[in-house]
Amino acid sequence: MTRGLSGLDLALCLAFALALPAGQVLFKLGAEQAQRIDGGVIAKVALNLPLMGAFAWYGLTSLLWVYILTRAPLSQVYPFSILGAALTPILAVLLFRESLPPQAWLGYAVMLAGFMLVMRPAA
Repeated sequence: MTRGLSGLDLALCLAFALALPAGQVLFKLGAEQAQRIDGGVIAKVALNLPLMGAFAWYGLTSLLWVYILTRAPLSQVYPFSILGAALTPILAVLLFRESLPPQAWLGYAVMLAGFMLVMRPAA
């Protein structure tokens, strides 16, 4: 599948895949910060630096995605979003000490295996 992607395209897609879980970590930090901010929803958003960072990060990530799509077919680059989605729970375990049941680990392993299968060069 990666036959049509250049080295730069692959690097951009990997950056995108890593940017997705980084954004989710920022959203989680923002959610935790919101619990410590007094006031209504406007205050919990306006006074929440991690949440503002998450919004900015996702804006930049969206710009990166659009740039990637100007360079490569959606069908070839979209699997990288699966990679990002599979990495997010691993960060949740490592950074927030969340626990995952064995079937979740198996499911994420299947996602990663699926990514590897889809990205294999065509014979």
